Amino acid sequence: MQTASTHIGERMGRSQELSDSKRGPVIGGLLGNKSIRDISWLLNIPRSTVSGIITKWKQLGTTATQPPSGRPCHMTGRGQRMLKRTLRRSHQLSAESIAKDLQTWCGLQMNPTTVRRELHGMGFHGRAAASKPSITKCNAKRRMPWCKARCHW
Repeated sequence: MQTASTHIGERMGRSQELSDSKRGPVIGGLLGNKSIRDISWLLNIPRSTVSGIITKWKQLGTTATQPPSGRPCHMTGRGQRMLKRTLRRSHQLSAESIAKDLQTWCGLQMNPTTVRRELHGMGFHGRAAASKPSITKCNAKRRMPWCKARCHW
């Protein structure tokens, strides 16, 4: 006997895309004047999925998967991992030298601007650390009178 937690666990999360063999009966049910609820119950498919298939069929005339919109990414996951590994070795490399390294190691022809954009997306930013003068005894004596309480830090 299944418990409620295992039953819920089986339903949660994103599922795979339906195959063409499962999309066909949805359209067949629609042409047979079945309601979305009936089609969903007969085929054991969620109502939202059935509704999406029907909407796509009415708009496009097909239920086939359409190609994704937009330009594909230049860097693959492997290239991004290699870029991160290169940056961990030396933080002071320029984008031009990283682009040359990537070209020699994995054959990726890449512009330095693309390298900067990818690094920015990973959370690495080209910022210099602020210079902080060390507080010596001489500097501590020069502090303003209202800071005397903190000059012995």
